[in-house]
Amino acid sequence: MATTIRQELEQEFLSTVRKGQEIALDALKPLVKAVHYAVPTMPTVRVPLAGLLPTGHEAVAEGYEFVEHVLADQRHFADEVITMVSPMLPGRVAPRAVATKTAKAA
Repeated sequence: MATTIRQELEQEFLSTVRKGQEIALDALKPLVKAVHYAVPTMPTVRVPLAGLLPTGHEAVAEGYEFVEHVLADQRHFADEVITMVSPMLPGRVAPRAVATKTAKAA
């Protein structure tokens, strides 16, 4: 299957992002170890209703789920806009011209 230049650029971009993420994680590991040994153990603090808060993983998952819905809505909106304005593109019959021709024919 032949790939387009756009697809190749997308793959290159995603690969670069993944490499950057790997570098960040590799840099974070020794930092976490250093802080773990340097900072004394903190006492557990009881906060009322803290158990009702989402975990870090849950908060990230819910945030990304929300963004996925926003992106889906935006994609639908963009498709509708393109559909509405496409008759105005060069070489296309404008809706007004179609309506005028139909009215003259009647």
